[in-house]
Amino acid sequence: MAIPNDTTRRDFLIGLAGAGALLATRAPALGRTLSAQETLPTRPIPGTEETLPIVGFGSSKPVLEIPTEGTEPVAGVIRMLLEYGGRVVDTSPRTPEIDAEFGQVLAAPEFSGRLFVATKINTDGEASGIEQMRQNQELVVGSRTLDLLQVESMRDLDLHWPNVRRWKDSGEARYIGVTTSSIGQHEEFEAFMRSEPLDFVQMNYSVMEPNAEDRLLPLAQDLGLGVLINRPFMNGSYFGRVSGRELPEWASEFDCASWAQFSLKYILAHPAVTCALTETTNPDHMAENIGTAFGRLPAEPTKRRMRELVQDL
Repeated sequence: MAIPNDTTRRDFLIGLAGAGALLATRAPALGRTLSAQETLPTRPIPGTEETLPIVGFGSSKPVLEIPTEGTEPVAGVIRMLLEYGGRVVDTSPRTPEIDAEFGQVLAAPEFSGRLFVATKINTDGEASGIEQMRQNQELVVGSRTLDLLQVESMRDLDLHWPNVRRWKDSGEARYIGVTTSSIGQHEEFEAFMRSEPLDFVQMNYSVMEPNAEDRLLPLAQDLGLGVLINRPFMNGSYFGRVSGRELPEWASEFDCASWAQFSLKYILAHPAVTCALTETTNPDHMAENIGTAFGRLPAEPTKRRMRELVQDL
């Protein structure tokens, strides 16, 4: 099955008549029709009775396009996510003007109260971190309680973390955590996981960046932490590396229809992963990503084969 380039992602679900029209679309390798009644599988947040759908929306970069593209592309992706029971939206603080527009999207009647919004602090200095916390609360209009507050890339962690813990204690954040998107931070990240009380960790992990499965993901399981995954497509560079290459025939053995699903299937096969975050402004791409959650996932011998296939790309 030839997957020449990212155009395939745009054309993957031909016939969609707008963001909500995924219904009755046939995913080629699944051999069946995805119906409106099907919803994304969920996994538990460890230590709680709450579950999260296993595919979410990493909105940080798409939100930056609001000044030039408007809010509809982002709204369309969230609409598609909700169509199949998704609700995880991960974001980072941007300018107050951009966040104000994004906040209006999140507060729209069709979305309000239906999302799990993961926010972040990504600045230097305690005062600036407090300011970003208030900006996050303004983003989630109508509630001063954040679903998940994270310190992004461990930035100025020593200063921010005491406040983050205090905000959880005061009820201003339900869950707290830290993020990394760099293999170079994994050792420091592991040390922090072992030393502090966390609810969630977010890390980079994919078929081309499998390093987290050596220590971080097993540790998250041992500690009972929720796990969000970023960089499933290595910020888009993954598609450049697989461009022009044919998807292997044996990908059909785990119901994989595209190179995008190839990486996402690899990620979701790890039992420690709670939710994989995918960044896009194209509802069709989100529909393709959602399709990954249905059907079989690769077993460990197949995952080794997947790694071997991409290691030289």
